[in-house]
Amino acid sequence: MGQNETGHAPADDVSADTEEFDPIGTLTLIGIYFAILVLSWVYIYYIEFLGRDLVVVG
Repeated sequence: MGQNETGHAPADDVSADTEEFDPIGTLTLIGIYFAILVLSWVYIYYIEFLGRDLVVVG
């Protein structure tokens, strides 16, 4: 068989087209999850602990 003609860069050669890890999507999902938790806590707090005729029974 023939040689593989694709050029492989050496391990110590760092080219400019490598992308760095950018965790913006992960941070966005964590932020959305945290906002849902905070809103849920506020909702439950006002309904359950202030006793304003709205009581979750279950």
